[in-house]
Amino acid sequence: MWAILTTLFCCLPFGIVSIVYAARVDSKYNAGDLAGSLEASNNAKKWAIVSALVSVVLLGLWILLVVVAGSSSS
Repeated sequence: MWAILTTLFCCLPFGIVSIVYAARVDSKYNAGDLAGSLEASNNAKKWAIVSALVSVVLLGLWILLVVVAGSSSS
């Protein structure tokens, strides 16, 4: 769920990586690869967090740019 949400609302490239890892979880679990399933799950979580953090940083930089540009035009 987080992988899809971060892809839609945050940073697209990192969200896609998260979706790819999330898609691997069930197939590895059903194949009996519990360690691989856990690793794919952890990677999906990591990339979803990276996607969200990158989006927050970019939003902060955009707000800073708008404030600086607005104050310099006065």
